[in-house]
Amino acid sequence: MLLDVNGNQAYCYTGGKAFDPGLPAIVLIHGAQNDHSVWALQSRALAHRGYAVLAPDLPGHGRSGGTPLSTVEAMAAWVLAVLDAAGVSRALLIGHSMGSLITLEAAHIAPQRVSGLALLGATYPMRVSDALLEAARTEQDAAIDMVAAWSHAAWLPGPSTAGPGTSVINTARRLMQRMAARGADGLFHTDFAACNAYANGEAAAASIACPTLFVQGKKDMMTPPRLAQLLTGGIKHAKIVGVDAGHAMMSEAPDAVLFALLRFAQDAHEVQSNG
Repeated sequence: MLLDVNGNQAYCYTGGKAFDPGLPAIVLIHGAQNDHSVWALQSRALAHRGYAVLAPDLPGHGRSGGTPLSTVEAMAAWVLAVLDAAGVSRALLIGHSMGSLITLEAAHIAPQRVSGLALLGATYPMRVSDALLEAARTEQDAAIDMVAAWSHAAWLPGPSTAGPGTSVINTARRLMQRMAARGADGLFHTDFAACNAYANGEAAAASIACPTLFVQGKKDMMTPPRLAQLLTGGIKHAKIVGVDAGHAMMSEAPDAVLFALLRFAQDAHEVQSNG
């Protein structure tokens, strides 16, 4: 699905179903140097269970045009503009890693637009080491290799995941390499710098009143659950689900992530319907 957002083409994957803005809407936001494909299983499953799904490529990522945005605040405003372009008044927002900060900020600045908030691999502050920031700027291939390795708890997925025997690390590496080849110069550094600079997490968390879910990888080395305490403590009504995976939990524990999101979406929709 292609939308015009702020004068640029924005691509949104709709989970293999025609997008119907009359259905309960779910928007899934990817992380740094990624695109909509990280949500492949979850977006399709949600779309085939009666939800209107939008999994956009952020500006300058994947199939979306425009210049990559340099701040979490700008990306949050862009997500709200996607809702406008799609004719969606209110949606459940789901974000992973950098996407978790984006959706958190969007819920902060426009709470009336957000029916629920699911944050995967979220920490605050989302610090990026100086060494990794410099590698992202000057040695992008090395930075991709580092992030691909650190994002996964194991080289191979478990036997119950789709495509057992597939190297999830190499799949993630190829996606980031493709983003580097097709995207704007310095895309990785732009994304990482935005995560590193975001300073509104505590205030945003304190403002959240909608149903909220944290999904945390128990073996996450990129955004360890212990570093999410400013967010989980700030949103005291939030539920927390742990999955047996690293940072790339959507591919390492796809079923566990899906089941957590399905239950949360159902509960959030009931709250909205009864409210």
